[in-house]
Parts: sequence; structure tokens; C-alpha cells
Amino acid sequence: MTSPKTNAGLISKSFAVFAKDIRLELRSRYALNAILMFGITTLAVVSFSLGQSNLPPHLMAALFWVVMFFSAVAGLAQVFIREEETGTILALKLAAAAEPVYLGKLLFNFFLLTVMVTVITPLFFIFTDAQVVGIAAFSAVLILGVIGLCSATTLVAAIIAKASVKGALFAVLSFPILVPLLLTLVQATQKLFDNGAFDAVMTEMQFLLAYAVVMTTGSILLFKYVWQE
Repeated sequence: MTSPKTNAGLISKSFAVFAKDIRLELRSRYALNAILMFGITTLAVVSFSLGQSNLPPHLMAALFWVVMFFSAVAGLAQVFIREEETGTILALKLAAAAEPVYLGKLLFNFFLLTVMVTVITPLFFIFTDAQVVGIAAFSAVLILGVIGLCSATTLVAAIIAKASVKGALFAVLSFPILVPLLLTLVQATQKLFDNGAFDAVMTEMQFLLAYAVVMTTGSILLFKYVWQE
């Protein structure tokens, strides 16, 4: 049985890794700028292209999550690439075990995507004619979607950190894993854009919760093997 002292040490080391990444990101703002600039630019182009045309809910939902996916891909890969490029990955391996490193990086990616969602979502509703009635249900879908994206892509970012073509490889490896998540998110968002309520998306939310739990647990178990390479 894991002792409370061990749990406290895991949590403190995880937050130490997270705090380190936050400090580095606030200095460079590379990942944040990449995510936000890609998302805002894509939304602006889509808005100018569509004009005042009213898209059906399923196309609007697909457009929303396509923007979210590619915006996330633009920045999430940096979580381990930066360690490789600056040469600090060896020091990190000596300072912490695999579990706190993964959890710290997971928290950092969650922070990045939370900022992305907070900025891009209101702009999406401003630039398009999309409307949603169930704000609480839509917020819950967004949160579960962000957790799912983070849990799936953090492990992939560690795998491709040493590759020569990191950006392209990250998108290629992430997409097959994220297909079930994205399809479910589009389906749930479509129902909410079509004046659906909380009850209308309960099945999708159950899948999103299960996906996040399974991906996070599986990634924690597999990460130590990636981290030791």
C-alpha cells in the first residue's frame, strides 16, 4: 500500500516539474504563442471565408474541434522537445522519477489547453453564428475534451522528442489515438449546438470520462519505459 508520505512526495515533485515548465514558458511564451496564433488565425480565415452563411450544427461542431485539435498540436509537442533542445532532460531524469515528470508535464499541457480554450472558444462564437443553450453541459464537454487531449498527447510528445521531424510526427502519431475522442466531442457539441441539453449528451460525457481515465492510467504505466530510453 502506498504511504501518505509517498503520495505527498509524488504530488510535490509533480508540481515542481509543472512550476519549472510554467516559469520557462512565461519567459519564452513559445508554446502559448504558437497555440493562440494558430487558433486565432484559423478562426479569422474561416470567418472571412464563411461570411454570414449559417452552417448546420454538425459542420459547426466539426469546425470547432478541428480548430482546437490543430491549435493544440501546434504547441503541445514542446513539452519534451524543449528539454531535449536545451539539454536539461538528463538533469530532469536524475532529479525525479518517471511518474512525477509525467504528471508535471500533464499539468503543464492542461494549463496550455485551458488558456487556449478560454481564448479561442469566445472568439469562435463571435466569429461564427454558433449558439449553445446548455452552457454547463458545453463547459463540461470542453473540460473532458481538454483532459482527453492532454492525457493522449503528453505520452506521444515524450516518444517523438528525439525524432528529427518532431512536429509532423507528433500530429501523425496523435491523430489515430485521438480519433475516437474527436468524433465523440464533435457529436456531443453538435447536439449542444442543436439546442440540446445536459441529458442529451450524457452518453458522450460518459465515454469522454472513461477515455480520459483509461488514457491517463495507460500513459502513466507506459511512460516509465519511454522515459528510461
